[in-house]
Amino acid sequence: MKQWQVTQLASPYQALSLSEVALPVPQGDELLVKVEAVALNFSDVLLCRGTYQEHPPLPFVAGRECAGTVVSLGPDASFPIGSRVACEPVLPHGAFSEYVTVAQPRCMLIPDDMLLDDAAALLLTYQTAFTALTRRAHLAAGETLLVHGGAGGVGSAAIQMGRALGAQVIATAGSDRKLDHCRQLGADHVINYRAAPFAPHVREITGGVGADVIIDPIGGRVLEQSLRCIAFEGRLVSLGFASGQLPTIAVNHIFVKNYSVLGLHWGLYERWDPQWIVKCRQQLLQLYREGAIRPLISVVGWFDELPERLEQLAQGATEGKVVLRTRGG
Repeated sequence: MKQWQVTQLASPYQALSLSEVALPVPQGDELLVKVEAVALNFSDVLLCRGTYQEHPPLPFVAGRECAGTVVSLGPDASFPIGSRVACEPVLPHGAFSEYVTVAQPRCMLIPDDMLLDDAAALLLTYQTAFTALTRRAHLAAGETLLVHGGAGGVGSAAIQMGRALGAQVIATAGSDRKLDHCRQLGADHVINYRAAPFAPHVREITGGVGADVIIDPIGGRVLEQSLRCIAFEGRLVSLGFASGQLPTIAVNHIFVKNYSVLGLHWGLYERWDPQWIVKCRQQLLQLYREGAIRPLISVVGWFDELPERLEQLAQGATEGKVVLRTRGG
């Protein structure tokens, strides 16, 4: 089988090498899954660069989420062979492979009528957005939600999730095309943060009150400016630093407006509260069935295009999710 291995820490073009390896054998409660669709994430770019929180030894296979069909089982696994599943493989044996072994708890059975492209794109970003809004920020109906990077993977999921939870949604993005995507996803107001400072617009939209909840996967100056338009007892959830800049927060400013700055690293829930992951998946499947959420997939390509597609994602040239299909998928 073929898999894309990170053989050196660099840009995706330089880091990734297509290798031919033996088919893995599932052990314990593992499933052997024939990968038919794999979704790309910005964390995959960071893994190639060596700047992600995790640092697996070289060579390793990146890729955080995929969907496909169960073809064989370890002795302790119980999913029927032929089941359609969405999976979150564990590094260093990630999803950028034609076949992958995944522990059964990290797999989700998907309905027969669910597109594999959607299934591959529904796990990481939607679980992150759901957790950020419900568990970390406790977003309530009628509150104002500000989503940065609204046309990105987590941002597009957060817009849809915010609407489903009954919030007024303001989204920022860096181009008119991306703002159009935010509107289509259900944002009530959109702001081009590259054209002018967004904080005055947020204060104007909210009648001077500010945003109750802010979702920020960008960091840097975006986070710093967000603190100028956060409401009394507002909650800002930091999900990452796609800008490459680490912000500085003055603690005394937190006291002035009684707001909270919260962090979210989705991967920690597997260790500290795995039942939360089960709940997330159940809620997401229900919202998907109801039509409240549907992944924004801007690119559907092929597995052999992976380095090129990751480079596009790294440069901010995509909206929502990029999904690649294997030739047999």
